[in-house]
Amino acid sequence: MTDTDRTASAATRPSSAPTAGDEPVSELVQRATAQLTELVRGEMRLAQAEMTEKGKRFGKGGGLFGGAGVLGFVTLQALVATVIAALAVPLPVWAAALIVTAVLAVATGVTALAGRKQVRQASPPAPQRTIDSVKADVAEIKESAQR
Repeated sequence: MTDTDRTASAATRPSSAPTAGDEPVSELVQRATAQLTELVRGEMRLAQAEMTEKGKRFGKGGGLFGGAGVLGFVTLQALVATVIAALAVPLPVWAAALIVTAVLAVATGVTALAGRKQVRQASPPAPQRTIDSVKADVAEIKESAQR
Protein backbone atom coordinates (compact mmCIF):
# COMPACT_ATOMS: atom_id res chain seq x y z
CA MET A 1 0.00 0.00 0.00
CA THR A 2 1.33 3.42 -0.91
CA ASP A 3 1.17 6.51 1.24
CA THR A 4 -1.51 7.94 -1.03
CA ASP A 5 -3.68 4.85 -0.56
CA ARG A 6 -3.30 5.02 3.22
CA THR A 7 -4.24 8.72 3.27
CA ALA A 8 -7.30 8.12 1.06
CA SER A 9 -8.29 5.11 3.15
CA ALA A 10 -8.01 7.10 6.42
CA ALA A 11 -10.00 9.98 4.97
CA THR A 12 -12.93 7.78 3.98
CA ARG A 13 -13.14 5.94 7.30
CA PRO A 14 -15.48 7.48 9.88
CA SER A 15 -13.71 8.76 12.96
CA SER A 16 -14.59 7.26 16.33
CA ALA A 17 -15.56 10.61 17.94
CA PRO A 18 -18.49 12.30 16.14
CA THR A 19 -18.29 16.03 15.73
CA ALA A 20 -21.13 18.40 16.61
CA GLY A 21 -22.80 18.01 13.20
CA ASP A 22 -22.26 14.22 12.99
CA GLU A 23 -24.42 13.09 15.94
CA PRO A 24 -26.92 10.34 15.20
CA VAL A 25 -30.54 11.41 14.71
CA SER A 26 -31.70 9.16 17.55
CA GLU A 27 -29.37 10.96 19.96
CA LEU A 28 -30.59 14.35 18.78
CA VAL A 29 -34.23 13.28 19.17
CA GLN A 30 -33.49 11.91 22.63
CA ARG A 31 -31.79 15.15 23.67
CA ALA A 32 -34.61 17.27 22.20
CA THR A 33 -37.19 15.15 24.04
CA ALA A 34 -35.32 15.56 27.32
CA GLN A 35 -35.03 19.32 26.80
CA LEU A 36 -38.71 19.61 25.91
CA THR A 37 -39.67 17.59 28.98
CA GLU A 38 -37.55 19.84 31.19
CA LEU A 39 -39.05 22.93 29.55
CA VAL A 40 -42.60 21.70 30.19
CA ARG A 41 -41.74 20.84 33.80
CA GLY A 42 -40.23 24.29 34.29
CA GLU A 43 -43.32 25.95 32.84
CA MET A 44 -45.54 23.87 35.14
CA ARG A 45 -43.48 24.93 38.17
CA LEU A 46 -43.79 28.57 37.07
CA ALA A 47 -47.57 28.21 36.62
CA GLN A 48 -47.89 26.59 40.04
CA ALA A 49 -45.90 29.36 41.72
CA GLU A 50 -47.89 32.05 39.94
CA MET A 51 -51.26 30.48 40.84
CA THR A 52 -50.13 30.11 44.47
CA GLU A 53 -49.29 33.82 44.57
CA LYS A 54 -52.65 34.76 43.02
CA GLY A 55 -54.48 32.42 45.42
CA LYS A 56 -52.87 34.16 48.37
CA ARG A 57 -54.00 37.54 47.01
CA PHE A 58 -57.56 36.30 46.52
CA GLY A 59 -57.49 34.91 50.07
CA LYS A 60 -56.32 38.21 51.52
CA GLY A 61 -58.88 40.14 49.48
CA GLY A 62 -61.67 37.80 50.56
CA GLY A 63 -60.62 38.08 54.19
CA LEU A 64 -60.57 41.86 53.98
CA PHE A 65 -64.02 41.86 52.35
CA GLY A 66 -65.22 39.61 55.16
CA GLY A 67 -63.77 42.04 57.69
CA ALA A 68 -65.51 44.90 55.88
CA GLY A 69 -68.79 42.98 56.12
CA VAL A 70 -68.38 42.48 59.86
CA LEU A 71 -67.47 46.15 60.35
CA GLY A 72 -70.46 47.16 58.21
CA PHE A 73 -72.75 45.07 60.38
CA VAL A 74 -71.30 46.66 63.53
CA THR A 75 -71.75 50.07 61.87
CA LEU A 76 -75.44 49.35 61.35
CA GLN A 77 -75.77 48.28 64.98
CA ALA A 78 -74.09 51.50 66.08
CA LEU A 79 -76.42 53.49 63.84
CA VAL A 80 -79.42 51.85 65.48
CA ALA A 81 -77.97 52.64 68.91
CA THR A 82 -77.47 56.21 67.73
CA VAL A 83 -81.09 56.57 66.71
CA ILE A 84 -82.25 55.08 70.02
CA ALA A 85 -79.95 57.37 71.99
CA ALA A 86 -81.08 60.38 69.93
CA LEU A 87 -84.67 59.65 70.77
CA ALA A 88 -83.95 58.92 74.45
CA VAL A 89 -81.71 61.82 75.41
CA PRO A 90 -81.27 65.12 73.54
CA LEU A 91 -77.64 65.82 72.68
CA PRO A 92 -74.74 64.24 74.55
CA VAL A 93 -75.60 60.51 74.23
CA TRP A 94 -76.58 60.49 70.57
CA ALA A 95 -73.67 62.72 69.62
CA ALA A 96 -71.25 60.24 71.18
CA ALA A 97 -73.01 57.36 69.43
CA LEU A 98 -72.87 59.25 66.13
CA ILE A 99 -69.11 59.77 66.50
CA VAL A 100 -68.62 56.02 67.11
CA THR A 101 -70.76 55.25 64.06
CA ALA A 102 -68.71 57.62 61.91
CA VAL A 103 -65.43 56.02 63.03
CA LEU A 104 -66.79 52.53 62.28
CA ALA A 105 -68.02 53.68 58.87
CA VAL A 106 -64.57 55.05 57.99
CA ALA A 107 -62.93 51.77 59.12
CA THR A 108 -65.43 49.84 56.99
CA GLY A 109 -64.60 51.94 53.93
CA VAL A 110 -60.85 51.60 54.39
CA THR A 111 -61.11 47.82 54.82
CA ALA A 112 -63.34 47.46 51.77
CA LEU A 113 -60.94 49.50 49.63
CA ALA A 114 -57.98 47.39 50.80
CA GLY A 115 -59.89 44.20 49.95
CA ARG A 116 -60.80 45.54 46.52
CA LYS A 117 -57.16 46.40 45.85
CA GLN A 118 -56.03 42.87 46.76
CA VAL A 119 -58.63 41.26 44.49
CA ARG A 120 -57.74 43.56 41.58
CA GLN A 121 -54.04 42.72 41.94
CA ALA A 122 -54.85 39.01 41.74
CA SER A 123 -56.95 39.35 38.57
CA PRO A 124 -57.06 37.79 36.07
CA PRO A 125 -56.89 34.36 37.72
CA ALA A 126 -54.87 32.89 34.82
CA PRO A 127 -51.09 32.39 35.20
CA GLN A 128 -50.28 35.23 32.79
CA ARG A 129 -46.47 35.13 33.12
CA THR A 130 -46.48 31.41 32.38
CA ILE A 131 -48.75 31.86 29.36
CA ASP A 132 -46.44 34.58 28.01
CA SER A 133 -43.40 32.37 28.62
CA VAL A 134 -44.98 29.40 26.82
CA LYS A 135 -45.91 31.62 23.87
CA ALA A 136 -42.31 32.83 23.68
CA ASP A 137 -41.05 29.22 23.84
CA VAL A 138 -43.40 28.15 21.03
CA ALA A 139 -42.31 31.09 18.90
CA GLU A 140 -38.65 30.21 19.49
CA ILE A 141 -39.26 26.56 18.58
CA LYS A 142 -41.10 27.56 15.40
CA GLU A 143 -38.29 29.96 14.48
CA SER A 144 -35.66 27.27 15.09
CA ALA A 145 -37.62 24.75 12.99
CA GLN A 146 -37.71 27.16 10.04
CA ARG A 147 -33.92 27.57 9.97
